[in-house]
Amino acid sequence: MTLRNIAIIAHVDHGKTTLVDELLKQSGAFRENQAITERALDSNDLERERGITILAKATSVEWKGNRINIVDTPGHADFGGEVERILSMVDGVVLLVDAAEGPMPQTKFVTSKALNLGLRPIVVLNKVDKGDAEPDRALDECFDLFANLGANDDQLDFPHMYASGRSGWADHDLNGPRNDLNALFDLILNHVPPPRQAEHIEDDFRMLATTLGSDPFVGRILTGRIESGTIKVGSTVQAISRSSQKIEQFRVSKIRAFRGLGHADIDEGIAGDIVSLAGMTKATVADTICALAVETPLESQPIDPPTITVTFGINDSPLAGREGSKVQSRVIRDRLMKEAESNVAIKIKDTPSGDAFEVAGRGELQMGVLIENMRREGFELSISRPQVLMKEEDGQKLEPIEEVTIDVDDEYTGAVIEKITGPRKGDLVEMKPSGVGKTRLIAKVPARGLIGYHGEFLTDTRGTGIMNRVFSGWSPYKGSIEGRRAGVLISIEDGDTVAYALWNLEERGKMFVGPQTKVYKGMVIGEHTRDNDLEVNPLKGKKLTNVRASGSDEAVRLTPHIKFSLEEAISYINNDELVEVTPASIRLRKRFLDSHERKRQARNN
Repeated sequence: MTLRNIAIIAHVDHGKTTLVDELLKQSGAFRENQAITERALDSNDLERERGITILAKATSVEWKGNRINIVDTPGHADFGGEVERILSMVDGVVLLVDAAEGPMPQTKFVTSKALNLGLRPIVVLNKVDKGDAEPDRALDECFDLFANLGANDDQLDFPHMYASGRSGWADHDLNGPRNDLNALFDLILNHVPPPRQAEHIEDDFRMLATTLGSDPFVGRILTGRIESGTIKVGSTVQAISRSSQKIEQFRVSKIRAFRGLGHADIDEGIAGDIVSLAGMTKATVADTICALAVETPLESQPIDPPTITVTFGINDSPLAGREGSKVQSRVIRDRLMKEAESNVAIKIKDTPSGDAFEVAGRGELQMGVLIENMRREGFELSISRPQVLMKEEDGQKLEPIEEVTIDVDDEYTGAVIEKITGPRKGDLVEMKPSGVGKTRLIAKVPARGLIGYHGEFLTDTRGTGIMNRVFSGWSPYKGSIEGRRAGVLISIEDGDTVAYALWNLEERGKMFVGPQTKVYKGMVIGEHTRDNDLEVNPLKGKKLTNVRASGSDEAVRLTPHIKFSLEEAISYINNDELVEVTPASIRLRKRFLDSHERKRQARNN
């Protein structure tokens, strides 16, 4: 049985996981009467709720006597650490592109990683059965993208197919029979080479660990592709770090291979196959698992550096400990260290105070997913506003720049351009029509300028705009950028809010809380109509007398209050505010800045 290792790469929501569903079904990986959930590989609760892939996952299918290992990768650049590691395990990629939208920022991100590794992509133009699909334009844009990314002649001579992942068909011709995915399976077998590692089956065993998992029965599990040699259950091997330091020796207790959606225990793994090993206690991602005679670790792909940092602290509000079970700084630190161990794109650093931790990562979405997972596990946290990481080069201060692609109705184009190129100090790179009544804008904007902009963008475009962003590079510091202009309404009392008080405060601004909500002194309960903060009393009830007048006892009718999502709350706050996160609540509050924090923020501004 010959072997193929491929990855499915694409922009967010272009249909990767749905296509893998159909590949599994048509390869016979499921029984005919087996109940299968939609997007079967999105096993994480957050992935299902948000409709995006966060964690890279592998599966395996058999086709005409051949085994094809398929890896589903995240499409968002915030989870690029997953993409970079996974691509080192495969010998080919299927690039999925929406036939209507064409290549998008994350398409460019993942494609550049694949081309740099020398992989020859197969381009699949997905969703060609949509009414607004323009497959020929999308195909031309793919060629231009490859050329701009420095693809060689072999990579530019890529095969392409037209497909509908949801309907389960792919054809070489746009007007083909549209029956099944057989043509895609055959193209993968003919275009993707077998693992070159199979030629080194007689060498010493070596494997680069790319993902870390755990099992309640066998403990720590590391997954990767065997680069050379073979491995059997019971063999004694060692783990070597990237710096050639020997970490541990251990006996391999389990070898698991991917079979459909599950794992199967096997007795032996051979060069070229993707397997999971158990038995280690210390080895982690990017370590080399190898025979005892091996001295040199395998080279791992460099990971793009973090661009933002967020401070995770204990929840020290008056309502602390009422909704969560994990509130101590020690427990928070252990959880963050565990996350950094498996996610190479995250860096953790202690703060001088000792009860807070600076977490550096790729973007607000990555931070939001981590915080959401922790709150579901029972943690209570205080989260600061994201700060952009700067760097110095030849005495010059540099800041991260992001490439922003915006699809917006023509009537809102002016408002978006004004916001991006004005106070947020971006540069408009390209402006072109992207369909009937729509315009596509491409701009290079400082990462600082995009923090907190998404909500404002949706308001400016009446909820119709689509914005995607990806890290572009470093640029000289562009000066200070204004944060949120509006002030906030701050509670001066502890207790439950009163509808009458909130009704009287509505002329002062928009409310973030409703009636009968627990608040405390210093908690942010609304946005002020002016640029200064205002202290208010949301507990003040109506004074009762024996005198009655016509109309004086009408029912209080409140305007619905604003409910922030986690990412919206983190983006909304200013530097002197915090987001209080518990398993049941998201609150905003003021905070006192210590001298260390003031100095750090002064440097960033």
